[in-house]
Amino acid sequence: MTVIVVALAVCAGAVLWLRRRYVMVSVSGASMEPAYRSGDRVWARRAPVGSVRAGQVVVVRLSYPPDWQLAVREPWSIERVTAAPGDPVPRSGFDALSHVPETTVPADRLVVCGDNTADSYDSRHCGYVPGERLLGVVVRRAAG
Repeated sequence: MTVIVVALAVCAGAVLWLRRRYVMVSVSGASMEPAYRSGDRVWARRAPVGSVRAGQVVVVRLSYPPDWQLAVREPWSIERVTAAPGDPVPRSGFDALSHVPETTVPADRLVVCGDNTADSYDSRHCGYVPGERLLGVVVRRAAG
């Protein structure tokens, strides 16, 4: 009986650890096509902004203009990191960053862009993404 209780406790602990570490997110929209399409589901590993590198795909909460009212309908966006903390601030094509005085991305910020730039709202429009708006790094597409 004690072995069963211990086994259940270990399983419950493992499930709690996994739930805190990983989250499944559904893709909505075309901003990351062709890599990820609307309806795809991905696993994201929660991560601090300092561990993120350029080229990784992340799940973030963007700052939409208030009149768009997208923050309620689409709270998370899946985008590719263009520049991580310490990387040079991209200027070409990133109008929202043209006025920032820094030459490198600050320690608590990311610059993100969708693979499908023609259909993506990202750092080109809203500027830096604050680190507290990072949910995690996409690690793989979910089976199914």
